[in-house]
Amino acid sequence: MLRFKGRGFLSPNSFRDQRPSFRNFKVYIVRLFRIYTFAFALLLVLCGAVTNATAQGASGGDEEAWDKLFEQGQDAHARGKLTEALKLYEEALKLNPEFPEAEYQRGAALVSLKRSEEAERAFRRAIELRADWAPPHAALSALLFRPLPPNGSDNAARSREAETSATRALELDPTNYTALTLLADLRSSNGQPREALELLRRATANNKASASVWARRAKAERLSGDLKAAATSLDRAQNLEPQNLLTQLEQAELRLAANDREGAAEAARKAERISSTTSSTEFGGRDLLLYLMNFYARVGKKEDALRIIDRLDESTKNSPNVIILRSELSGTFDANAVRALEQVVERDPKNASILARLGAAYRTSDPARSLTYYRRAAELEPSNVDYATGYASALVQARHFPEAVVVLRRIIAVAPDNYAAHANLAAALDELKSYAEAIVEYTWLTRARPELAITYYFIGRDHDLLGQYAEALRAYETFLQRADTSVNALEIDKVNLRLPTLRSQIKRGMGRKPRATKP
Repeated sequence: MLRFKGRGFLSPNSFRDQRPSFRNFKVYIVRLFRIYTFAFALLLVLCGAVTNATAQGASGGDEEAWDKLFEQGQDAHARGKLTEALKLYEEALKLNPEFPEAEYQRGAALVSLKRSEEAERAFRRAIELRADWAPPHAALSALLFRPLPPNGSDNAARSREAETSATRALELDPTNYTALTLLADLRSSNGQPREALELLRRATANNKASASVWARRAKAERLSGDLKAAATSLDRAQNLEPQNLLTQLEQAELRLAANDREGAAEAARKAERISSTTSSTEFGGRDLLLYLMNFYARVGKKEDALRIIDRLDESTKNSPNVIILRSELSGTFDANAVRALEQVVERDPKNASILARLGAAYRTSDPARSLTYYRRAAELEPSNVDYATGYASALVQARHFPEAVVVLRRIIAVAPDNYAAHANLAAALDELKSYAEAIVEYTWLTRARPELAITYYFIGRDHDLLGQYAEALRAYETFLQRADTSVNALEIDKVNLRLPTLRSQIKRGMGRKPRATKP
């Protein structure tokens, strides 16, 4: 049996499946009609009206003709001869314009031929002819759920109508597989994973449930917090179709939810390989590339994300969101990236995320403007520690050190492991010549990132400035052991110049002991 590509359209033989007694019933009616025709013909013969009897007999032949065309259309459809099937359906409809089953199958053929607007009209006509039949409602819903290009069409209105049609299909047939999966997608996209999960449980109760539906169920289970159930559902999907794209993408999401970033990235790469060898009508092309781009960025795989960006078409590559992400991944905000950010803010002035990104873009080139953007972001989302930290770093860059210290201490009080906050606080205290307090922060930084040699240089320098020569020497020596000449050449030269004098001072008993400080 042929299976349609697309989101859950029924097979070309689905009408037979929906009405298993149709042909028997039809044969019974035709036979009964012939009996009545024969009797009536005899009556007319007796009355001398044989000609009229012949005309009545011909009407049975017309009915048989349009039904035969429909049957032939279904057979062609099953063999994948879509154009031939479409022609036969249309010929049947010429003989019988009020034939909902033919309209429905005609719409299914048009969907496969990618003639969506005509398919939509066919499904609407089938509903008009037979409003109490679930399949055309479900098929129309699936068609409406597909977003249209941004050419003035109201995708939000289409989505609402899609939901209405799917709901009506389920009212008529609570087991309608297409409607169940479609409504689940709608609930999931609207942030209602529990409602989506209930619908998907009903859908997977159908022994015809596909790997993609099991993958959707896994997603709903993951979003509901049940990672174990999600893994079980993915196993079912994998067993049904090992190379299913949606299953592999959900595997990547599940691994990320379990904090396995390396495993998540590898699963995403496998999804890439699957997409290059198979075609998915549910998720592919540009949408898949954008998804992978963002996913790699989320798991910290910058090179993979940039590689996906290079695969995008020029129009998508130059869209504001992609330009912004590329800049973030590369760590440089050029004029194009800043312009893209500002365009987004013009359209959405309360977008805290974009405001914060603008704050980061201007932090070194225009600290005053950076402060403005970070302040706006922090005001919109006061509990967002990242925005507050960005604001504080802009204060440091703008040399507003006392204000920065106040903000940074508040941040550390609620987020004690915030590395950027500790680093900025150390820098601000250094500038305020509060060296003892700065040393406390630098010491915290060495515990968090012991591989960063430069931190030991700052500790040594601040001990040196406080006259704590023995402590300064230990820090300087640690710095020299770990420093990289290609990165820390200037500081290495400074320390090497200082060490002979410092050792001499220590030998002569100079210097002070540090006061005890709380880390």
